Amino acid sequence: MAHLHHHPFSAASRFVRLVLAEYDETAEFIEEKPWVRNPALLTLNPAGTLPVLIDDNETVVCGGSVIAEYLVETKGARMGEMRLMPDHATDRAEVRRLVEWFSRKLNGEVTDYLVTEKVYKRRMTPAEGKNSPDPAAIRAARANIRYHLQYIGYLAGRRNWLAGRELTLADFAAAAEISCIDYLGEVPWEADETAKAWYARIKSRPSFRSLLTDTLRGVPASTHYADLDF
Repeated sequence: MAHLHHHPFSAASRFVRLVLAEYDETAEFIEEKPWVRNPALLTLNPAGTLPVLIDDNETVVCGGSVIAEYLVETKGARMGEMRLMPDHATDRAEVRRLVEWFSRKLNGEVTDYLVTEKVYKRRMTPAEGKNSPDPAAIRAARANIRYHLQYIGYLAGRRNWLAGRELTLADFAAAAEISCIDYLGEVPWEADETAKAWYARIKSRPSFRSLLTDTLRGVPASTHYADLDF
């Protein structure tokens, strides 16, 4: 069986979990602490970042978007039109652009701030650098999420899915980020109904079920987090 080194509130890890579930693939999940330098993890991935997939053939693949495309190429071919990457090079470039946008820009400007301040810092020990949440980081995330939500609404309002006619990795990359933020109750859904409708569609997929059952001791999910109809 494949093994996935992850953290439940690492958006990149959630991205991979969604793709695995979409392809009906199973893996053993090994939870890591992203804020701790684990020598065993560094052996697998010198960058020390999550997620890391060890496939059942012992291939080691590192990074959310890299693992996602690896799964498309190794597991997705049998899915036919549901491969999550388009056939045309131009369309694939758009998917990759959006995966990069959500995994780096949305993560760097919103998700990472909120998860670090509201989740990781609660789990750190003093020796690991525990300190009080940074109000400035949280304010920045709350300001930035509105721009990103509007961009998702813009895309969803002009296309069937975010990158085009078909469901692709771009949708799952965005949904992985939004799911972390939504768990914390930090998505202002009233700001964009089109983005809200897109998220309702994707979180209704069977592959999303495991994410919607995630819980975090001491940090309850927002009241609508697992509600498919909000």
